[in-house]
Amino acid sequence: MPGRPLIGISTYAESGVRWGVWQLDAALLPAGCPRLVQRSGGLAAMLPPDAPEHAAAAVARLDGLVVAGGPDVEPVHYGAGPGPRTGPPARERDAWEPALIRAALERDVPLLGICRGMHLLDVALGGTLVQHIDGHAEAPGVFGRHPVKPVPGTRYADAVPEETAVPAYHHQAVDRLGTGLIPSAYAEDGTVEAVERFGGHRVMGVQWHPEMGEDERVVRALITAAV
Repeated sequence: MPGRPLIGISTYAESGVRWGVWQLDAALLPAGCPRLVQRSGGLAAMLPPDAPEHAAAAVARLDGLVVAGGPDVEPVHYGAGPGPRTGPPARERDAWEPALIRAALERDVPLLGICRGMHLLDVALGGTLVQHIDGHAEAPGVFGRHPVKPVPGTRYADAVPEETAVPAYHHQAVDRLGTGLIPSAYAEDGTVEAVERFGGHRVMGVQWHPEMGEDERVVRALITAAV
């Protein structure tokens, strides 16, 4: 029997985080993400921001990669200035995570982008983002739910063939799709909710947060591709 595949997950880098008696800089990852990887049959490894030139070496040791959610992508990376609702940049992540994505694409390592991760996948392939949309986040820090509808014939539809209510918290969205990406799910308002690489079965991005729900099918698709 094959072993459990090793899935790297990118992390936050935060200053002055407090736990117990400590207040220190920390590499953070909400526990739902590694737990979902573990429930789905993988081994989870945290990938805190590092120098971009080390991304290829990191990805070479992995069976799969998850680029996790987090802050807005700095608009300079897709040729735009910041809008009035765009959050402060996370420049360490904005350098490290696209390098991880490019390394995964070059090595054909299975890849899943979650929320910010989907946006970075799009930007890494030359796409652009809408910097603010309404209706896809509730109160600050509260995940809402809304339905997404799969596009027939896509990898996402193979994994989740029916319309599903998903846990979501985002205010940005894909505008122009990056080279080679196709939409694989939509929200009721027409927002692209999932993307994947045309002709490939190992690259997917979803705009919602599967780690905040019980549906394991998206991550199980990644694990299956990584085995």
